[in-house]
Amino acid sequence: MISMNEIKITGGGFIKLIDKMGSDLTVVNAARVSFNKRKDSFDESDEKLINFLAKHDHWTPFSQCQLQFHIKMPIFVARQHFKSSIGLTRNEVSRRYVKNNPDFWLPEKLRKSAENVKQGSSLEQIENNEELISEIEKHHHTCNSLYEKLLSNGVCAEQARVVLPQSMMTEFIETGSLSAYARIYGLRAEKTAQLEIQEYALAYGKIISELFPYSWKALTT
Repeated sequence: MISMNEIKITGGGFIKLIDKMGSDLTVVNAARVSFNKRKDSFDESDEKLINFLAKHDHWTPFSQCQLQFHIKMPIFVARQHFKSSIGLTRNEVSRRYVKNNPDFWLPEKLRKSAENVKQGSSLEQIENNEELISEIEKHHHTCNSLYEKLLSNGVCAEQARVVLPQSMMTEFIETGSLSAYARIYGLRAEKTAQLEIQEYALAYGKIISELFPYSWKALTT
């Protein structure tokens, strides 16, 4: 039984497990069906088979396992996350219909640009960190005030939302296969990925590794 089904993310986000289908045994049974074979319990030979499947990129048995999450993240992270779409479906909160005050992601640390890459950042904090974070917070307040003013003047929600920044938090339900999440982890937990999306990828890994320990290890190491 999973002991970690929700992980809080810096800035007010989270990843929460809603449901899952399958186990490591599901993976090996999906592979062995080619020989019209099936097992009722997992043993050492199954671990070896899982390692073989992962090593040789036999991904379809891993896709027989599914996971469903409730996720909250800032828009700028979500748009990057949504680039991964194969093996995943998502339904997102729509600001065409929702009019409540939005939450905004606020950084704890503003990083300097990295001199050796065209995009990305270093791990070094800027000198006037607190001052600029305070400015970001004021900007959030200004954007939200204008949003409320537009709504109070009868502007439709689908147009009023245009003043909300990329730091606004969004929420969505996401369902995907085990192989799809391993692919996301490989891309987004990688050390050159943006730190904000790395944190979400690592959270996926913590939850999924408890549910599919042998498969997840084989797919991600």
